[in-house]
Amino acid sequence: METEHIKVKVWDLPTRFFHWGMVALMALLWWSAEVGEMQWHQIFAYSLLILIGFRLLWGLIGSDTARFSHFVHHPKVVFEYLKDVRAKGVSVVLGHNPMGGYMVIVLITIISLQLITGLFATDDVFTEGPLYSYVSSDTASFLTWLHKMNFNLILALSAVHVLAVVAHALKGDKLVGAMLSGYKRVPKVEHAKAESELAFKSHWLALIVLLIIAGVVFTYLMWPIVQVL
Repeated sequence: METEHIKVKVWDLPTRFFHWGMVALMALLWWSAEVGEMQWHQIFAYSLLILIGFRLLWGLIGSDTARFSHFVHHPKVVFEYLKDVRAKGVSVVLGHNPMGGYMVIVLITIISLQLITGLFATDDVFTEGPLYSYVSSDTASFLTWLHKMNFNLILALSAVHVLAVVAHALKGDKLVGAMLSGYKRVPKVEHAKAESELAFKSHWLALIVLLIIAGVVFTYLMWPIVQVL
């Protein structure tokens, strides 16, 4: 007998906006660095800083599936999940699965490291991060080197993330579609109760949080660059 499926709302609009905004900005950051458009590189970096700041706060006060408490589990839970995957294959999860939750934390951490090191970095020609003058030249050189090397780590982890998404898609867990529409098709018997227990916060709250963070970043970091574009 074929299992009956239902459409369940999993991701709110703010979380999806963060995800695809981050993907777009990472591509723009790579492009601007490659072609030497360092002023635009800084604009894109500060835009990403706004998104990361928003995601961190939304992970504390946002919708259920966006909260870190919903998908960051004890390592024991992750190991049990991996055992189940090995024994039974990939199953559909509302939100991030335990392993995926750790990947989210790792990606946010290394992207945050990229943004922080960029504040102290220099290209030794025209462009310096806004905090460059607060550290010694040796420290700035090290942070510039770390900024460049860390991007390779971001690329590697992004590749792992994409491969995991493809693997899930082949097993019927369509993560990309869910992150686009906000909805997943899941087995009714397993998830009917869980659907009614998920709570989603107001988009207005998300917009207010985003605008506050954007206002601070724009005033102190972006405006000086915008003036000389």
